[in-house]
Amino acid sequence: MENLTIFGESLIDEKTVEQIKRCASSPHDRMTLTADAHYGYGHPIGGVVAYRDKISLSGVGFDIACGNKAVQTNIRADDVDVEKVMDAVFKQIGFGIGRPNPQPIDHPVFDHISKADFKPQRDMMSLAMQQLGTVGSGNHFIDLFEDENGLLWIGVHFGSRGFGHKTTTGFIALSKGKTFTDHVPEGGMDAPPILFDAGSALGQDYLVAMRLAGEYAYAGRDVVVDKVLSILGAQATYSVHNHHNFLWEEEHFGEKWFVVRKGATPAFPGQDGFIGANMADESVVVRGVDSPLSRQGLYSTVHGAGRVMSRTQAAGKKRWKNGQVKFISKGVVDWPEVKKDMKKKKIVLRGGGPDEAPMCYKKLKQVLEFHAGTIEVLHRLRPLGVAMAAPDVIDPYKD
Repeated sequence: MENLTIFGESLIDEKTVEQIKRCASSPHDRMTLTADAHYGYGHPIGGVVAYRDKISLSGVGFDIACGNKAVQTNIRADDVDVEKVMDAVFKQIGFGIGRPNPQPIDHPVFDHISKADFKPQRDMMSLAMQQLGTVGSGNHFIDLFEDENGLLWIGVHFGSRGFGHKTTTGFIALSKGKTFTDHVPEGGMDAPPILFDAGSALGQDYLVAMRLAGEYAYAGRDVVVDKVLSILGAQATYSVHNHHNFLWEEEHFGEKWFVVRKGATPAFPGQDGFIGANMADESVVVRGVDSPLSRQGLYSTVHGAGRVMSRTQAAGKKRWKNGQVKFISKGVVDWPEVKKDMKKKKIVLRGGGPDEAPMCYKKLKQVLEFHAGTIEVLHRLRPLGVAMAAPDVIDPYKD
């Protein structure tokens, strides 16, 4: 297809390619797959679609405004007791399903939720207040890094938690003619994407609700980074912050489009982005550059390295029963060996599990090579500390 740009075609399976093609609503829509792309629910992770007149709920996904934030601090990595800091991070910040913030806070975003233009979101105030500043599980993290100059960085990855998830499930119900609070089947991975007409009341309501969830996600990442800075007694000297599950109104090829990126980082010329690899490899801060390929790829790049192994294959099958996780089959990842390897590399790990082991992901360095000419690497960040939810946690709000 002439309107489909694929970065790293050799890394992407045909099932993912066919899925992005099904996301098109007309022959005029333009699509991109980033080199970390893989199959998703109704819309591939690493998939970008520019619609002329459609709003894609599936392209934003359940974790509205999931994204990354990274800050460079004013302290050197060698001056930090990483073990002590990661203990404090894991104790003072909530990880996992429905976990409230250990120290609930006030924030201006709550005023906006209380007066939300899409009124059903006002009823989620209690949930929003409980979970602001919590991280969730799955591939969501708080990491400490050292850059090429020996400076300490903080990096985080998570989204809008239960507030965004309930917003999404509510609009799925509305798309099926039900009320916002009705429970409806969410559909499988092969389900067609849920698209709203951009000029419809439902489409406009979704845009308004999505943007508020985006504001909430930004606030959450700000709160978490500020908390880690407080633990460190440090200040931020540089910051980069992006959504990668979101919809923007943008201009491309001289026309206006509704551009949805699911697991893809916006990379316009001069725009910086933080891209996490896995718990053991280098992450990067990149900057978008202008080129014919950048324009063709809708100014989009990867949001991570991209999975090559499913969570079930890696960790085994688990079931949530009576408030606890029960493992009913064994996965292929030897988690004790992974933890030993992390220790050898002097990376302090808190939480995490076999479904987030390094071998579950492509190599970020290889993935980025396929985006050459569209981005430049500003900083390479070596992991020092990794905090994720424990392996016995199931979280419906993960990316």
